[in-house]
Amino acid sequence: MTVSQRAILAPLLGLALGWSLFMFAAWSNLFIQPVFDASGFVSDGPSIRPSTYLYLLGIALFSLGAFIGLSLARTERARSESEDPLTLAAYRLGTLSVIIALAGGAVFAIGNFLTALGSRAEESLAARIGGVYLPIVLAAALVVTLLLVSFVRRSPEPDDPAAEDDSRTLRQKALGWGYALPILAAAIAIIFGLIVYDITGTSLEGWVWVIIQVIIASGIILGTRYARRARAEKPPEPRPRTAWASGAWNLNFVLSIVFGAVVSIMAFVFGAEAFDQLRNYNFDYEGWEIEPFSLAWLLGEFSPALVLIVLVVVGLYATITERHRADSV
Repeated sequence: MTVSQRAILAPLLGLALGWSLFMFAAWSNLFIQPVFDASGFVSDGPSIRPSTYLYLLGIALFSLGAFIGLSLARTERARSESEDPLTLAAYRLGTLSVIIALAGGAVFAIGNFLTALGSRAEESLAARIGGVYLPIVLAAALVVTLLLVSFVRRSPEPDDPAAEDDSRTLRQKALGWGYALPILAAAIAIIFGLIVYDITGTSLEGWVWVIIQVIIASGIILGTRYARRARAEKPPEPRPRTAWASGAWNLNFVLSIVFGAVVSIMAFVFGAEAFDQLRNYNFDYEGWEIEPFSLAWLLGEFSPALVLIVLVVVGLYATITERHRADSV
């Protein structure tokens, strides 16, 4: 297997591993029962849930696969004198996968923030930190780290002159702050809002939202300042590359990605719905019973999701590699 083929396979395997952890998360949610007392409903259950960290770990594994794929493709492009179609396809797939992973981490953090605002369980500070604050901090750290290692901390070209090292370092530092500051500011703003919400026990007032927006705006302004500095630094001259792609090949690549995205979403949705089918509400008290796994459930409910995620990995890999074979006409 060539480097370009491994670069294509890495994010796809990361997607499959991430899907597996999301399925374990959906299964673990079956064991989180709502809490009732004599007066009725109290809460949806404890704040610290295994599914929260399983979701985050799934995003992290997909991020790792996307980063490995992008790094392999970037190294192969730097080594080649001319542009290889398969390498360029791997590079584009790796870049797109990293962007999707970044979006996934951001959605995870924002989703935890909004969920925490929607329901405030009367739990200890340790439970609140472990169930809400720590996942948001970890998601922000994942996004910042992935940004820096994917798009900022690149290894220099082997033929770069030593005189450019200082300029490259300054530009990389400015780029790093330009990327990281808005994300860090948003994470600080979210945590500030949660602290105020936990202390007051009421919905956030207008001035609290003003402070949150000021923190976010400050991060964007400072990030823009460092981005301007990075832009002012003269980047290294890119090596000339030959044009390779016709419109039909580009269209095919886009259609392959659209296919992968749609089928991936179906695999996640079908898998989550399959585990929801194991809830049994047919009894007198509140909550639900959990049905055991059965062959009928496996074949009728869960297998379609499993086949779909396998189809994404095998189908995308086969499509991209076949359409960019060296002997293609």
